[in-house]
Amino acid sequence: MFILSTFADIIWFYILVAIIPAIALMIYIYRQDKIEKEPLALLVSLAFKGVAAALISIILEEIFQAIAPHFLTANSQMSTVITAFLGVACIEEGSKYFFLYRSTWDNPDFNYKFDAIVFAAFVSLGFAAFENIGYVFNFGITVAPTRAFLAIPGHLGFSVFMGYFYGRARKMADYGHQVRKKLCLVMAYLSAVFLHGFYDSCAMLNTQESNIIFFAFVAIMYVIVILLIRHESKTDTWV
Repeated sequence: MFILSTFADIIWFYILVAIIPAIALMIYIYRQDKIEKEPLALLVSLAFKGVAAALISIILEEIFQAIAPHFLTANSQMSTVITAFLGVACIEEGSKYFFLYRSTWDNPDFNYKFDAIVFAAFVSLGFAAFENIGYVFNFGITVAPTRAFLAIPGHLGFSVFMGYFYGRARKMADYGHQVRKKLCLVMAYLSAVFLHGFYDSCAMLNTQESNIIFFAFVAIMYVIVILLIRHESKTDTWV
């Protein structure tokens, strides 16, 4: 009984270490929503939709890995970049976007511009939390600090850009600008894909040059994301 109890404690400790960074960032985003807080039930639901997006991504990425050898050259830098964009970024951001749109576009609580960033962040951080549990259990707790400062905030960064354009798409729809709405929806997806793909390309190439670019990119993205969150929070408007 003591051994089972100790084992259960270790499991829960690993899970907590994996998800606490994502929860901390959820709280940060929630607190930036100054005008009207979103219902907690909706936000929790979106976080679990992020988990569903992660599960779907695992399946789609396995399919990509199975077919990739038929059109990609093994161990080439170009193949690594293509894999980062098509095999990871397009799939993961597409899965997040699918659940974001299906769960919030017609939701009556989507009534302020900043809501879009909140919604996108909760889906993405739910995704990141689930993904991080897998990394911690597969590679050990030593990966947790690195992922807490890079991977999880990275997912938040991608989602902020997705939410930025997603909120403007909602505003364009309410104004009856259908072409602009569609353009903003496309940009919501593509901006997240570009940032995610570039992030993963640099990390996966793992050369001296790509590592320098990676850390410079991360630092610049974090600064832009923080400034964007603050600006959108202060200038929030009804959609």
